[in-house]
Amino acid sequence: MPSLADLADEYGFLDSEDRYRLLIDLGRRLDPMPDALKTDATKVRGCSASVWLYPTRLVDGRLHFLADSNAAITKGVVALVIAAVQDRAAAEIAATDIATALAPFDLSRELSSNRTQGLPNMIALVRETALRMAA
Repeated sequence: MPSLADLADEYGFLDSEDRYRLLIDLGRRLDPMPDALKTDATKVRGCSASVWLYPTRLVDGRLHFLADSNAAITKGVVALVIAAVQDRAAAEIAATDIATALAPFDLSRELSSNRTQGLPNMIALVRETALRMAA
């Protein structure tokens, strides 16, 4: 997956319809999440669509997140969240202001409130997971 900065550059040049396509494409690029991991424990609360997020720890201690959603655009949104932190150390993720990193995408302006209502919960779950794993 491209870096968040590269995605923001590309996103800035697109019209609304192409931005939707970019988000859908990002969601398709996510690593597959096994159905066995799509449980109540990995479900992100407060999302209008079903969203699952599961952290794994790489050999060197960095965190790698698996995610999925039953809605294509929401899956793209969670892909953006993950792009902000993927494969970084837990302490670095915990210190990252993900909302600020996503600000160039202005998702609340581009997407309906239904599609973005769970975004703060996705961000909080990533941060809480990183804090827990960094301890």
